Amino acid sequence: MEKIPVQRIAKVLYALVLIALVCNVIALYLVPEIVWQGRLGLPNGMRIYSNSELVMDGAGKNRLLTFFMGGAVIWMSSWWSFFDTYQIVLTCFLLFSGCCTAVILWQARRVLQTILRGEPFAASNAVSLRRAAWACFLIAGAALARVVFSVCYYQSPHPLATYNALFVPMFAMGGLLCLVMSALFRQAAELKAENDLTI
Repeated sequence: MEKIPVQRIAKVLYALVLIALVCNVIALYLVPEIVWQGRLGLPNGMRIYSNSELVMDGAGKNRLLTFFMGGAVIWMSSWWSFFDTYQIVLTCFLLFSGCCTAVILWQARRVLQTILRGEPFAASNAVSLRRAAWACFLIAGAALARVVFSVCYYQSPHPLATYNALFVPMFAMGGLLCLVMSALFRQAAELKAENDLTI
């Protein structure tokens, strides 16, 4: 059976979502180390190298291995004791937002799977979109909390002009859009079930 154009597009999007999900998990693993490096400067043996320095010769492999091993050491140690209050808040925000983003990507993957199977109006899509909506709302709430914290921490309105302030309306609108799409998919699934019973 020939795939319709929507399914071909969904297949490409599915691959991109999987790539984004893998990158998100890797980024979550590296968050404490990157924040730690930003706090202490770039210590010897555990600094981020530019692309030109990551040559895969013997030295390049050792540098890359050191970088990832440094991340493991940071995760296993009590890394929060090295941070000041702002770095702890930043790390928690990035980890929390990264986990919520992983939930959004996982739910997108589930929706795309139903489209690839040729069942776009499955009731499970409504549930997946509702979960993605709540993850969006959680990111918006965390961003709002971080903006408020930053305004109080720096005692300045400058944090209102950062990407965090932009996250609040952006993810709130994304959550509302996901809720609307969830309701539409739920109605479509109910209509499809009624039509199937009628036939």
